[in-house]
Amino acid sequence: MEESSKRSEQRKEMEKERKKGEKKRRKEEEEEEEEILIFNHKSAEKEKEDEDLSDSEDSVFSGLEDSGSDSEDDDDDDEDLKVDQNLSQQEEEEEEEEDVQSSLKKKDEEEEVKRDEYEHDSSDEEDIRNTVGNIPMEWYKDFPHIGYDLDGKKIYKPIRNKDELDDFLDKMENPDYWRTVQDKQTGSDVVLSDEQVELVKRLQRGQFGDVNFNEYQPQVEFFTQEVMLHPVTNRPADKRSFIPSLLEKDKVSKLVHAIKMGWIKPRRDSRDDSRGRYYDLWASEDTSNLARHRMHLPAPKIPLPGHHESYNPPPEYLFTDEERALWEQQDPVDRKFPFVPRSFSSLRLVPAFPRFIHERFERCLDLYLCPRQRKMRVNVNPEDLIPKLPKPKDLQPFPTTQSLVYRGHSGLVRSISVSPSGQWLASGSDDGSVRFWEICSSRCLKTVQVGGAVKSVAWNPNPSVCLLAVALDSAVLILSPALADRQVVLSSDRLLSAPQEAEPIEGDGLVNWSDTEGEELNQGIRLKIQHPKAVQQVAWHTKGDYLASVMPDHSSHLQVLIHQVSRRRSQNPFRKNKGLVQSVSFHPIRPYFFVATQRSVRIYNLVKQDLTKKLHANSKWISSMAVHPGGDHVICGSYDCKLSWFDLDLSTKPYRMLRHHRKAVRSVAYHRLYPLFASAADDGSIIVCHGTVYNDLLQNPLIVPVKVLRGHVITHELGVLDVTFHPTQPWIFSSGADATIRLFT
Repeated sequence: MEESSKRSEQRKEMEKERKKGEKKRRKEEEEEEEEILIFNHKSAEKEKEDEDLSDSEDSVFSGLEDSGSDSEDDDDDDEDLKVDQNLSQQEEEEEEEEDVQSSLKKKDEEEEVKRDEYEHDSSDEEDIRNTVGNIPMEWYKDFPHIGYDLDGKKIYKPIRNKDELDDFLDKMENPDYWRTVQDKQTGSDVVLSDEQVELVKRLQRGQFGDVNFNEYQPQVEFFTQEVMLHPVTNRPADKRSFIPSLLEKDKVSKLVHAIKMGWIKPRRDSRDDSRGRYYDLWASEDTSNLARHRMHLPAPKIPLPGHHESYNPPPEYLFTDEERALWEQQDPVDRKFPFVPRSFSSLRLVPAFPRFIHERFERCLDLYLCPRQRKMRVNVNPEDLIPKLPKPKDLQPFPTTQSLVYRGHSGLVRSISVSPSGQWLASGSDDGSVRFWEICSSRCLKTVQVGGAVKSVAWNPNPSVCLLAVALDSAVLILSPALADRQVVLSSDRLLSAPQEAEPIEGDGLVNWSDTEGEELNQGIRLKIQHPKAVQQVAWHTKGDYLASVMPDHSSHLQVLIHQVSRRRSQNPFRKNKGLVQSVSFHPIRPYFFVATQRSVRIYNLVKQDLTKKLHANSKWISSMAVHPGGDHVICGSYDCKLSWFDLDLSTKPYRMLRHHRKAVRSVAYHRLYPLFASAADDGSIIVCHGTVYNDLLQNPLIVPVKVLRGHVITHELGVLDVTFHPTQPWIFSSGADATIRLFT
């Protein structure tokens, strides 16, 4: 009741406002008509005056005037007559204006009488200008008119040629855009007044339209709270309310038949309002970019429930005690079913599913995270994806079995080196000794006690001399073991006994060259090069006259020294510290010098004395380095289990990264003659790989792992510490933390 009274009051207010607006419009029209009538009347009077003036002029100049012989009295009389005439004319004009105004008022009164006060008003608030009634205006959506007036003529829609851009500009520029609404009955735009806007705001806030309405007024109780004894009506329901209507059935069948025959076409869906309102902005664009969005796939459907999800499944689908215990022990991800199948006698006894919300949420997550895009499946043979590598049998010879074990050291054997002739093997250990072995018989021919842990040994690669460089603590010893023939021993003595030059060279003040005497000389130690810091590695030049030593130190640029044995002089090639140096090596052919730091390998030109190339190993800490006999390829081992192969003609980044070891790679080596290289690691294994380098620059190197050699025992978490190949045979030597040296052939 309250709502109906509120609605009626709102309707009355809107009727009053509409009547006020119509009266205001009528007044404006009446004022305009009055102004037009007054203007027409004045123009007519002016024309009359002009005619009167012309008549008076004719009378003045018609020759009927007095000749001027009258007296002054006659002149005064004439003036009085003229004044009287003017007054009479003014009075006549005023009377005529009053008559016009009275006639206009009479006309207005007659028009008001003729006008119907309720011409645009009705009891049900329908706009009488459009007589279509209370129907959905979408029915006229596809027609040029929007309804019919009282005379039965079509009311055409206003021309609306605005697109989205014009609508946006109107929104930005028109200050009344926000209060402009479209009248669906007439299709015109209506600007709401402040009172109407306030009314809409109140209704949107859920308040009453009338400001003065009291929503908390006492309720009028039309019905009592007492339950009556007799009902209002107890008439039994009709029989027709339980039986389908035959008339309606007949009408529906006729309509269905007409639709099937095409006589009646069903109404188009009113929600499909895309026609005419929107247009494709990218219609002229290339369709290749849009094709990606058409590859969309619908969401996958939920699998249909099976027997185990039934409320009364067969007994074989129910869990036994063992299956129930196993299901409870399993992880939720590994379970076959997310629930335990149960049996109920009837559907009424089935309780609510406790994981229903979780299951729906997981389903939503699956739909949200599912990459629904059609993948172009390419039919590829899986065997074609595997690179076609030659069989290891076709790549022989390479070492396969352990042949000899050289025992005698009591500490870690950190370094080994093979003589250029391939007959002798030298090894240095933490027990302070350097041992010389005969390779074929594994017999130790000579042991030299140097008095400290040996970090590195290197045999002179020149076959015309027989010298061995040993690094221990802060000294480098040059040994002449006298294991070769007499001619080689004499040439070695000649090289060591050359006179020292008097020219001081940079680095000479830091390095002390001295000859040995007494017991050291008897053991074969000929020269002692004293360094300022601990020496970690020694490396010979191919010609056998130059020797490089490495002293890793973060704080100094004095990390690498190059010594010339024949002239007994040393020099520091670097003035700046470029990182912690790990290993150095000479190029086998060209005057290049390789320096491996923790992260990179720098290649220097010794002739031009500048940096030629910098190789990025992509590893955390480089441990060892080896240069290919051809000089165009370098391999680096690192403590993060990687082996990097660099092609110097290809790139400064690794051509291939091998991750075959499980622990830190300690040593890498190339074979001088065969296409073989090897790596040794702390996992106790040596991996031999076949690496063929082609003369054709367009053909990449062929790298194939062929054999994993094992034999060393891991001691103190250290495995194989050094590895080197035989100079002429496809054999490999390895030294480990178990104080043994092993030969694999």
